[in-house]
Amino acid sequence: MDLSQIKMVVSDMDGTLLNSNHEVSPRFFEIFKELQKRNITFVAASGRQYHSMIDKLDSIKDEIIVIAENGALVKQQGKALLTTPIDGSEVNRILETVAPLENVHPVLCCQNNAFVGGDSDAFITMLKEYYSEFQIVKDQSRVDDEVLKIAIYHFESSERFIYPAVKHLESELKVKVSGANWVDVSDMNAHKGYALQKVMEQHIVAPHEIMVFGDYNNDLEMLELSEYSFAMANAHPNVLKTAKYKTTSNNDFGVERVLEKLL
Repeated sequence: MDLSQIKMVVSDMDGTLLNSNHEVSPRFFEIFKELQKRNITFVAASGRQYHSMIDKLDSIKDEIIVIAENGALVKQQGKALLTTPIDGSEVNRILETVAPLENVHPVLCCQNNAFVGGDSDAFITMLKEYYSEFQIVKDQSRVDDEVLKIAIYHFESSERFIYPAVKHLESELKVKVSGANWVDVSDMNAHKGYALQKVMEQHIVAPHEIMVFGDYNNDLEMLELSEYSFAMANAHPNVLKTAKYKTTSNNDFGVERVLEKLL
């Protein structure tokens, strides 16, 4: 494995760069300094809200590229480079589709805020880990902001209780099981692969010059863009099948171990 030509490193957040306590390790921040010295660009790519990602990476936020909301938003130094919203007519259709489901909680994800219902205190408490900025509203269908993504949560299993109900939308929208409890619905081009392709084109980076780390289904498209794609040991089977290489788990410094070999 010849890593001498790597110009860009891309990492998912939850289950990848973040450990089970949702923390970025001090070890990574030390590695990041070395990446900078070698002019290697770091890209954080997540289904998370932009503000939540920046909270985790605050000390380096102005020195990285951020792909947020599963690729619906790309920002650098606080400036939006790409937005791929859901067509307004689709938002209510998605809300109506999930409304009959029990214990399901949709989040309207916008560029500067998120909008949720207030019917579950437990959900609101959990949401604070993933969303730094959100507002509780009585009727989500009346939200006027441009929606980048609808993230839908179930406390037990997204694959069992949400995905079967929204699978039929896949012919017109991007539907992703993005975590054990989350399904994300967005525009067909709002995924990490599309966003990363645009970033690669802008920075003139080829597949053999980029390293990508991921653990879940919403990482598949971006993993396919790299000749050096790494699945975490804790990854979903689809990711283990797609990635060209494997590293240790997110709790065992899987990203950091590979980056230390790069350096």
